[in-house]
Amino acid sequence: MGTNKKERFKRLASSRTNDVLKRLQVLANCSNRSAYDYSEEEINKIFSTIEKAVKDSKSKFYYPKEKINFKL
Repeated sequence: MGTNKKERFKRLASSRTNDVLKRLQVLANCSNRSAYDYSEEEINKIFSTIEKAVKDSKSKFYYPKEKINFKL
């Protein structure tokens, strides 16, 4: 059963990673200054948001569903 999970992970992770990479290439098309006008602040906002999402996603592989234990 572990092999099926491994194969499914490889298939889905590869497909989803390629989807993300394609979307980043599409985003890069917005860098064309002759077609678009943008500020450095806007670019920083875009990429800091993307970097945060990558960091959050990556952390889920290392710390899945960390539970917060609260006591009074």
